[in-house]
Amino acid sequence: MDQIDRKLIAILQQNARMPLKAIAAQVFLSAPAVSARIEKLEAQKLIQGYHAEIDQQKLGYHIVAFISLELSAQQKPEFYPFIAECPNVLECNCVTGVYSMLIKVAFPSTQELDRFIGQLQRFGNTSTQIVFSTPVPHRDVVILPEDGS
Repeated sequence: MDQIDRKLIAILQQNARMPLKAIAAQVFLSAPAVSARIEKLEAQKLIQGYHAEIDQQKLGYHIVAFISLELSAQQKPEFYPFIAECPNVLECNCVTGVYSMLIKVAFPSTQELDRFIGQLQRFGNTSTQIVFSTPVPHRDVVILPEDGS
């Protein structure tokens, strides 16, 4: 991955719908050359998808929460398929500490969140934090220079 690829990734993080011609002008390449580079980055799985940023509250998801879950290693084969099928789970991370899973969820109500926590507790103890506000929303990864500094 060279400096042009890094610039392409940075541009696409900002606006994945930017026309190839506009991207090409920023990196001083032709549109076909930019298209080929993007396809290569996708094939290498450096670019894993393109997503729309939405307002969850306008869709009725007024409750966002982080749930920490104690999970033993023996439960992972049962837990992973379960959690992957839960549509309200936005993200699930295996983490260090007392709780081994950190799960971000969105629900229309606290009652639905409570029912979900009840389902999770068959796997282990939980601790839940409901989000009041988000002073730093999701943001892009900083693209490091080639030397990694």
